[in-house]
Amino acid sequence: MESQGRLAGKVAIVTGAASGLGRAIAALFVAQGARVLLSDLNGEGAAAVAAGLGDRAAAIRHDVTSAEQWQDTLDAVVASFGGLHILVNCAGIGAAGTVEDTTLEDWRRVHAVDLDSVFLGCKYALPVIAETTRREGSRGAVLNVSSIAGVIAAANLASYNSAKAAVRHLTKSVALHCARAGYAITCNSVHPTFIDTPILDDIGPGVEREQLLAKLGRQIPVGRVGEPDDVAYAAVYLCSDESKFVTGSELYIDGGISAM
Repeated sequence: MESQGRLAGKVAIVTGAASGLGRAIAALFVAQGARVLLSDLNGEGAAAVAAGLGDRAAAIRHDVTSAEQWQDTLDAVVASFGGLHILVNCAGIGAAGTVEDTTLEDWRRVHAVDLDSVFLGCKYALPVIAETTRREGSRGAVLNVSSIAGVIAAANLASYNSAKAAVRHLTKSVALHCARAGYAITCNSVHPTFIDTPILDDIGPGVEREQLLAKLGRQIPVGRVGEPDDVAYAAVYLCSDESKFVTGSELYIDGGISAM
């Protein structure tokens, strides 16, 4: 029986899917009818999540900073599900530090995971999505998870601000490339503020979780941090055919911070 849902018939790769936003996006995609390959450096964690999502989900251990492993992941999704329609570049790390405090090693590590992985994903996945959509007469989508920190800077987030701002602009370049190439592929970015995921551990090491959430919530006009599904529902829209005329756009999921 054909699955029903806003993403019925779609095949997706979601990176960073063992936890946090990636996990929430993968779960909602499956619930909306997609078949999903969950990729994560934590291969066991991704496999455990996939097992809980049923036979429309599979998992692979994937270092998103490795070009070779991107090829392996794309081969795996084609072998498992027959093609690819959607790529969600969600894998990322956080790092606090001013431009003076940040070491060159940390600068390069943040950019490798948060920016280089997006470049590699787009570079290698686009031909696979284009081939799948041409063959089927269907549509595809790339969604890059940036951050409100890619729009609004902070003194103590030098490397993170830089990487996420670059993801924002790379997204627009990819969108224009797809349009010029005649691909039926959109490319957009989402920009969450603080979301209740493990990445917050990098922001407040040693601080009790509830205390940290309350402190961060006071910085947001709506008075709380976001939930993973706040981003996952946006991802469903931007990766579905509902948004076929939306490309090169950025969606702020920030509780009103950017309106201040």
